Amino acid sequence: MEEKTWVRMVTAQTPTNIAVIKYWGKRDETLILPVNDSISVTLDPAHLCTTTTVAVSPGFDQDRMWLNGKEISLSGGRYQNCLREIRARACDVQDEEKGIKIAKKDWEKMHVHVASYNNFPTAAGLASSAAGFACLVFALAKLMNAKEDNSELSAIARQGSGSACRSLFGGFVKWNMGKAEDGSDSLAVQLVDEKHWDELVIIIAVVSSRQKETSSTTGMRDSVETSLLLEHRAKEVVPKRTKQMEEAIKNRDFGSFAQLACADSNQFHAVCLDTCPPIFYMNDTSHRQVKIISCVEKWNRSEETPQVCLTPHSRSLT
Repeated sequence: MEEKTWVRMVTAQTPTNIAVIKYWGKRDETLILPVNDSISVTLDPAHLCTTTTVAVSPGFDQDRMWLNGKEISLSGGRYQNCLREIRARACDVQDEEKGIKIAKKDWEKMHVHVASYNNFPTAAGLASSAAGFACLVFALAKLMNAKEDNSELSAIARQGSGSACRSLFGGFVKWNMGKAEDGSDSLAVQLVDEKHWDELVIIIAVVSSRQKETSSTTGMRDSVETSLLLEHRAKEVVPKRTKQMEEAIKNRDFGSFAQLACADSNQFHAVCLDTCPPIFYMNDTSHRQVKIISCVEKWNRSEETPQVCLTPHSRSLT
């Protein structure tokens, strides 16, 4: 009985990220392999983040998870993929202070409890799944003493949510689409850290906290199957645009950054409209978003160089 009383816990916090070169469309839905590279900026965890506590104990008889206080099922493939991959990389753990020792071979039969909390609306276009799966994978890796670095962990987080791979780093992050069929080279790398462009200010305008009518998974699948514009975008537009965006970030060239980010966001929404059936991510809140977009356009036109750029999402603007 005494052996079942101990609990080992680890808490982690991971911010969400906003893509400035968008990820939209998968070439492999099981492994979540994208049709193009993407680039994002990681937001300040003090404002938009997921906090996750993971615990292990010999007294736990099954894996369980609570999201924002409500228990959810861990039976889904994406959760199981992350759990399986981290367990396979688990190492010996010894906590002398608590008298806990877990051998590498024991992790396969031990169960975990997960409590996760988002400090922003879930499924409202703010990449809650990205922060959530990144935080889950990072916390599990610490709990199980996995030795992988953040890029290697990003390939695991990607299997939970594609954008999650980018939330394991601060600053600006690139998700390399990779070419390997097993997804081993589809991972995230940090382009610059959060101090590189610290004068850049990011504002999130949440115009609705309701869930999206069309999930990203469904929308991407439909776009891959029906949109000729998506095919052209992935092959011809994004490779050139990604290189230009990397240069703009490196040189802190806001004019180029703004032009590229706005153009890519506009093309993303064009792909959604080119999809059958068409996806109207801004439909329910368009009157609010149009007013903000109009103000931004007028401000930039009144100045010699862009002062602000805009990337509208399903229920928010950045």
